[in-house]
Amino acid sequence: MSALFPLTVKGAETARRGVVLVGPVDLSLTGGGVSVVMGPNGSGKTSLLRLLHGTARLTAGSIDWACSMADARPQQAIVFQRPIVLRRSVLDNIAYPLRTRGVAKAVARAQAEDWAKKVGLGDMLARAATFLSGGEQQKLALARALITKPKVLFLDEPTAALDGRAMREVEEILIAAKASGMRLILATHDFGQARRLADDVVFLLHGRVHEQGPAAEFFSQPKTAQAQAFVRGDIVE
Repeated sequence: MSALFPLTVKGAETARRGVVLVGPVDLSLTGGGVSVVMGPNGSGKTSLLRLLHGTARLTAGSIDWACSMADARPQQAIVFQRPIVLRRSVLDNIAYPLRTRGVAKAVARAQAEDWAKKVGLGDMLARAATFLSGGEQQKLALARALITKPKVLFLDEPTAALDGRAMREVEEILIAAKASGMRLILATHDFGQARRLADDVVFLLHGRVHEQGPAAEFFSQPKTAQAQAFVRGDIVE
């Protein structure tokens, strides 16, 4: 597979029925580490992730990976805030991406069982995924994304439905993924999680990148008045 990064975004927008959901966005991301996307509710975090991943239509501007889109697409995965589960068992849900790529059933199911254990679903392999709790479904979605070993993983509020213990388990998995060289782009409203995981922060406001920089600098010395207010916990409009 070709190298994915740098990712260069110029004037990118996505709109629906004439309403711009996010953009214009100018952004540059290099390979390695965890980029955390933050901003007030309605700032466009989810739309930005979908736009970069390609699940939201690009209506203006450009998004250029270091390789062609045809090469970039199979090297990506995304975990949505509201997980999508198939009407089949936990094991078959997790194995599904491998099966669609032509991996033998026995091999796919063996790897799926391993990933189920990693995310704490090892004793639920035969359970229908639709009967899992919201938090369990999110862990399933994470395992299903990671089983393909993507080069870049987009995550939209991946632990919003999890309790503290499950959040810790998921964060440990994400830290291990980062250590393996996987690039993570994560949207979260959780300042604690952002401080634990972020290498750099992309601060969105009104659908645009308002500030971007190293996480340590953003949390200690944000450059703009709006970012300073956001870090303080004030309401930002």
